[in-house]
Amino acid sequence: QDFKDLRALCLSQGLLFEDATFPAHISSIGPNLLPEEELWQIQWKRPTELQRNPHLIMDGVSRFDIMQGEIGDCWMLAALGSLTLRKQFLENVLPKDQGFQDDYAGIFHFRFWQYGEWVDVVIDDRLPLLNGRYLSVHPRTSNEFWPSLLEKAYAKLRGSYQNLNGGYLSDALVDLTGGVQVQFSLKDPPPDLEEILKAADRSRCLMGCSTLGQARRNIELRNGIVQGHAYTITGAVKIPYKNGWKHIIRIWNPWGHGEWKGPWSDDSPQWDRVEPKYREALLRNKDDGEFWMSCENFQEQFSWLYICNNTP
Repeated sequence: QDFKDLRALCLSQGLLFEDATFPAHISSIGPNLLPEEELWQIQWKRPTELQRNPHLIMDGVSRFDIMQGEIGDCWMLAALGSLTLRKQFLENVLPKDQGFQDDYAGIFHFRFWQYGEWVDVVIDDRLPLLNGRYLSVHPRTSNEFWPSLLEKAYAKLRGSYQNLNGGYLSDALVDLTGGVQVQFSLKDPPPDLEEILKAADRSRCLMGCSTLGQARRNIELRNGIVQGHAYTITGAVKIPYKNGWKHIIRIWNPWGHGEWKGPWSDDSPQWDRVEPKYREALLRNKDDGEFWMSCENFQEQFSWLYICNNTP
């Protein structure tokens, strides 16, 4: 499908685009994502029906725009959270020639890397809702829709929303960058893990991590970490602490809330021993799903580390 031709046709006819190849129908959801009675209750609505003044992007693109919906696609959203930190990759996936303000015709497009080339995926902007709640990613600021629409395009690429329900973070990192990814088991980590993390952060790699457990049953432990879940690594630094240095790692949960409660978490006493200039630069005490933890705790709590860059 050619985005520009289809949009021009819709504008000339005064119609909003309806995508026959990924229709507003149960077939696009998939037969087993929800109980059958709920599948029949799904309504499809455009952002223009949900909000008075929808935008594709407001105040730039950020990981904090993303809040996972009912679908278990944390593996894709963790990769997307990492992508928002790397603008050079983001512009490839999220073309700028679209929005709700100019030439709006209910049609959008996104690009993903598949089998050695960039594939342009065209969608209409009808989003699935169940009992008035977003089935898909829901906007943190109610009128910003790039995460929901990008997720819909990825669902189309994969065949249905159901096919996003469980997957591999490593696959999503490659689909969003065309890059090369490497995985490290944290049960048997490389001896220079701290240096690898710092170097990857400095080299502007995309990074993510995951916990053991079944993706279908997200069990939140007492310490705040969710089992069978994927997270984004958003920073790795070495800071002066007590009489030495401390490696700490910043991690973000695609739920948009739910944080680690142990050492180096938002309210932990460790921050009281850190020089104010570092504390002010690094600590955001908000329930936004993002938290710091030590390298030791990171290795204990997570099972896999994923790093992706556009070159080896």
